[in-house]
Amino acid sequence: MTPPIIRTLISLSLYRSSHFQKPISSYSISVVFFSSSTTTRESKPSFDFTDHFIKKHNFSPELALKAASSLNYLRKPDKCDNVLSFLKESGFSKSHIDEAVKRKPSLLSASLEKTIKPKFKTFRGLGFSTTDIADIVSADPWILTRSADDRLAPSISGLKSIIGSNAGVVKVLKTSAWFLKADLERTMMPNIEFMRSCGISLSQIVRYVFSFPRFFLHKPESIKHFVKRADEMGFNRKSNMFLAAIRTLSSMTEENWELKLKLFRRLGFSEDDIRSAFRRVPQAFAVSERKIKEVTELLLSRKNIDISFIINHPEVLICSVERRLKPRLLVFEILVSKDLLSRKPSLTTLFKIPEKKFRDKYVRPYLKELEKASVAFVGS
Repeated sequence: MTPPIIRTLISLSLYRSSHFQKPISSYSISVVFFSSSTTTRESKPSFDFTDHFIKKHNFSPELALKAASSLNYLRKPDKCDNVLSFLKESGFSKSHIDEAVKRKPSLLSASLEKTIKPKFKTFRGLGFSTTDIADIVSADPWILTRSADDRLAPSISGLKSIIGSNAGVVKVLKTSAWFLKADLERTMMPNIEFMRSCGISLSQIVRYVFSFPRFFLHKPESIKHFVKRADEMGFNRKSNMFLAAIRTLSSMTEENWELKLKLFRRLGFSEDDIRSAFRRVPQAFAVSERKIKEVTELLLSRKNIDISFIINHPEVLICSVERRLKPRLLVFEILVSKDLLSRKPSLTTLFKIPEKKFRDKYVRPYLKELEKASVAFVGS
């Protein structure tokens, strides 16, 4: 029987990768949760909100029950109907409304005049389209509870001044609407100002706002401390990796950082090796200790690979063992043992090239040979 690793690679070369499959639906889980748990714990309201939401607003049974369970203190649906009508008139699609209600059912009992409409006015005043507003609010309806003038407008204006466009702000808030729960005037804005004074470009900062938004919410004194530690590691502030370095340092406590350094020393890294590796690929130091050990043990178990390879190429520590390192090493070793490669790639090339290119170059042309050789090779 063909070993699983080779069988997987061969399958990937012929069929679409499994990560394109649709996720398992959570519908059955929702039905069980809301039908068995909620109905037994919540007292039934005097008015049948569940039936009302289903018939008048076309809610699914699960969503209707969830909303009704959170609104059992109401006697009439008038306020809910008014909120839903306003959202529809404001450009919310059914999916927008469903998502907003699912995340915050109590939104349906909020005051239109005091809570909801002022926030919509703020968004419109800042130039956001109806679709933008629907996308932002449905991603996190909690945003409507913010003070429009004191917190919401200044925070969004600050985000826009950094990112540069409403489209960029929407992109951030659709995935990280909680961003506006923080006081950006006391965290993000001074942090970015300090980072720019360190020589970090605005374009790089913007990329990190999209990828690591929580990083910018550290206290300003903490960011300054991370910069100081990076300086002590010999980091050049002009390096493109400088922001990655302070972000990595911010991702763990100093105690965990020291444990990570002790692990590298046990693996054979000298102090200079550690500094050099950190300056080259700081993200490798954010990898868990378990992962570092796993990668190291795999590589050192192979012929012609010693600790110097990991020291000189710390980026290998970021690679997945099961999805990248192990299968690629196995394919490479089979092809070399059968003398099928006219030109052997370096290990760094082998690990770095994109998945599709790897399959096209080292799997597809040798499907038969890999199938025949894999059993004997792995069992030897």
